[in-house]
Amino acid sequence: MNANELTIADARDALARGELSAVDLTMACLTAIDAGTPLNAFVHATPEIALDQARAADARRGAGAGALNGIPLGIKDLFCTRGVASQAASNILRGFKPEYESTVTSKLFEAGAVMLGKLNMDEFAMGSSNETSCYGDAVNPWKVDDRRLTPGGSSGGSAAAVAADLCLAATGTDTGGSIRQPAAFTGIVGIKPTYGRVSRWGIVAFASSLDQAGPMTKSVRDAAILLGAMAGHDPKDSTSADIPVPDFEAALTGDIRGRKIGIPREYRMEGMPAEIEALWARGREMLADAGAEIVDISLPHTKYALPAYYVIAPAEASSNLARYDGVRYGHRARLGQGDGIVDMYEKTRAEGFGKEVQRRVMIGTYVLSAGFYDAYYNRARKVRALIKRDFDEAFAAGVDAILTPATPSSAFALGEMADADPVAMYLNDVFTVTVNLAGLPGISVPVGLDAKGLPLGLQLIGRPWDEAGLLNHAHVLERAAGFVEKPRKWW
Repeated sequence: MNANELTIADARDALARGELSAVDLTMACLTAIDAGTPLNAFVHATPEIALDQARAADARRGAGAGALNGIPLGIKDLFCTRGVASQAASNILRGFKPEYESTVTSKLFEAGAVMLGKLNMDEFAMGSSNETSCYGDAVNPWKVDDRRLTPGGSSGGSAAAVAADLCLAATGTDTGGSIRQPAAFTGIVGIKPTYGRVSRWGIVAFASSLDQAGPMTKSVRDAAILLGAMAGHDPKDSTSADIPVPDFEAALTGDIRGRKIGIPREYRMEGMPAEIEALWARGREMLADAGAEIVDISLPHTKYALPAYYVIAPAEASSNLARYDGVRYGHRARLGQGDGIVDMYEKTRAEGFGKEVQRRVMIGTYVLSAGFYDAYYNRARKVRALIKRDFDEAFAAGVDAILTPATPSSAFALGEMADADPVAMYLNDVFTVTVNLAGLPGISVPVGLDAKGLPLGLQLIGRPWDEAGLLNHAHVLERAAGFVEKPRKWW
């Protein structure tokens, strides 16, 4: 096994035993990144920074070294990294190099992590297939025929890089499923923590009441280790919760006897593929075999989640993206004679924003406009409250976690949906958006392959602030499923 194929947990142990140096580990990843160019996962490589950080990690080894000392990671392009391009995959931020570090990357570096570079994503995290990026499409390392498949979105570069062993793990962000859906499409683990568990400071905003950063890893144990380093209160983020961060790795006892797992009847969608239904049934059996009690529950407002999400998220996006106007940073359009400030705004945004971002900004501006605010935005906020209440009632009735499919299908081909009705693409988030609307933690665990040989995942949804319990349930599911398949190397 090459060093870049290790999990965080195994690499940590090998580093501690002196069998491997952080420089060796980092060089193995940098070599894999060079070979992985066809995947278009890394869009800003930072080998000099990585090797400097690796040498520092080797010098620090032993007492006092952080939990991630010498572990090479990929960072989604949505996280601001000091002196390194942070574009959110958008032309409007071309050339932007922040003078500051996001709280998450600061915490990772304090824990000793090594940054290999920045990862591809959908522009401003708006997309479910990584086809809206100014860098071009990221490509799924899984391949079963001549087609290039999507790694999912918006954290598509993160998912592809972890699945292809270009890095040991990566950061992602999740506004409506952007960690969990790509994790399911690429056969890796992805967790979206409770809203407020991880600081949003220094992460380019899409929809501020929904965005949450989280880890994308090769195993549930790695997710626990990485989340422990990312999480914590941050006074710079007013939505960050001042709640102690437990030892997530220590919570992986593997014992869920007597725990109640809810199965929401509303997630049995009309037209759900038989393979997804069978996988879900298998997941129920595996948790029951581990001693959990399986109970049917109702989340009656689930059917309104997608429409509510696609009102609230674009509304917040139109507000957040108003700052990209060509005045302070990033792209500024070339102006003609007689052009004024409004012309500059219009031309800059027309040139800098891609089609999907423009679509969502226009929808968001429309639903916030005076005549439609109550009809759309306020109504969506009320529906959101009802969705949250559904979950609150299920947890109040004693449910410890909820099991659902992660996605309505396995990975589809790049270009297959791009020109179709945008709503067809939005339906990829049907199982994930409720979790963001309710602010809950959710995790995607790879459980099997479909008939074509592509990975499929199941989602577990946890109680607020109970990432420790959620990770333990996921650990049991992962162990029972025994998913060890990797993509065949074609790149």
